[in-house]
Amino acid sequence: MPIECLPSSRILRSCASLDERDVDRDPLRQFARWFEEAVAARVPEPNAMTLATVGVDGGPAARIVLLKELDARGFCFYTNYESRKGKELAADPRAALLFFWVELERQVRIEGVTEHVSAAESDAYFALRPRLSRLGAWASPQSTPIANRAALDKRFDEVAARYADETLPVPRPPYWGGYRMLPDRFEFWQGRHSRLHDRIAYRRDGAQWVIERLSP
Repeated sequence: MPIECLPSSRILRSCASLDERDVDRDPLRQFARWFEEAVAARVPEPNAMTLATVGVDGGPAARIVLLKELDARGFCFYTNYESRKGKELAADPRAALLFFWVELERQVRIEGVTEHVSAAESDAYFALRPRLSRLGAWASPQSTPIANRAALDKRFDEVAARYADETLPVPRPPYWGGYRMLPDRFEFWQGRHSRLHDRIAYRRDGAQWVIERLSP
């Protein structure tokens, strides 16, 4: 079946370019620059990113998660450690992230290894979540089959009853927390005319980053 594409006029053309002589020498700072520009441009959900993992059978698996923290160490997101992605990262910590800001004709690909953030960091972030989201973390056995929606609602009601006193905090489940990706490769992609896009890659070489232009 043919796929109908949006006319190019429906996309906000950025008219931007990307040159290896102008990018920041540190890819994390370059990413922060582009992220701030995506926020300023009011891109919907600029922190939404595709997380790709290696399945237990060796095959790929991907889903959307939200970037919650970024620092000099890497990219943080939070989830259920017993979910499918949690089990896959436990078996193989390698992962890839993809940000796609279509309105700016930009994408960023990031590859590296993941690690758990500290329990203190997970506790601090969990405490910031809305109360219903904290209850939901207890109620949902993420990625496992359930009989029906009613069964999930029943679990939630039981958890809500357990923590009915709203003056008391909802503790973080021991199976829920954060991951930090420690990147060793980046690619910044800027859409250009005639499909001759700009692609600037960074790869880690010891303590240094090597910057290369890739053919589109």
